[in-house]
Amino acid sequence: MAQDGSVEQTGVELPWSRFVALGDSFTEGVGDPDADSPGGLRGWADRFAEVLGAFDDEFAYGNLAVRGKLIQQIADEQVDAALDLRPDLISVCAGGNDVIRPGTDPDEVAAKLERIVERLSVGGATIMLFTGVDTAFQPVFRSIRGKVAIYNENVRKVALRHDCIVVDQWALDELHDSRYWAGDRLHLNALGHHTIARAALTALGIPHDLAPLDVPAVPVRNWREARRDDVVWAREHFVPWVIRRIKKVSSGDNIEAKRPTAVSLRSSRHGSAEA
Repeated sequence: MAQDGSVEQTGVELPWSRFVALGDSFTEGVGDPDADSPGGLRGWADRFAEVLGAFDDEFAYGNLAVRGKLIQQIADEQVDAALDLRPDLISVCAGGNDVIRPGTDPDEVAAKLERIVERLSVGGATIMLFTGVDTAFQPVFRSIRGKVAIYNENVRKVALRHDCIVVDQWALDELHDSRYWAGDRLHLNALGHHTIARAALTALGIPHDLAPLDVPAVPVRNWREARRDDVVWAREHFVPWVIRRIKKVSSGDNIEAKRPTAVSLRSSRHGSAEA
């Protein structure tokens, strides 16, 4: 055990030294609050980078993801910034905010994803892509399940053409459980982000000791309580989301990337400058 409480890994030399994450709220870590993390959010990418950082004190990590971003905004605002950080490992989870919007074409969204991957591939970095979650368990998003499935097949094609790693969220049955989701029913909670971190490590073949977390018991509710919860959710989360769509504003407006430079997690805890 290291002095800072992290688990030190030995006997493994990683082929990567600098990880940069691009995307939206999923990669920013929304739903996984942590007062000790930049922006007050931890998330799967932080959890993933913490494991890689345990192999090498100098392993650097940057996170450019900002909530609410559409795929074209990610292309315009994050790709060049990521390349400037000279990563050899990149994660891109983009397009989810586009796919859930009425009238969008998952093929067109995937074409934009491929253009992002083409730009990021210039430096020879390993690139991780993500499929979307199977939305069959969510009544509000069940109607877009077909769009998500089409987008996922396109993600797999893009990955095949450009030799990317795919983290297959669609195949994670755990994510069909509401206990893995935050109160807004749109973002993963700490349990869900921990699950994605494990899946990403496994997809890359990285040895790790992140065991599944204990899942809380299913709350016992009668139909009246369930209905009341639905009404509260609609008032506090769904209606504001719809209003933002009407007003053409984003939850990410005026939000800056929480880790705009690539630094080692260990040195960043002590105020280190850019790696």
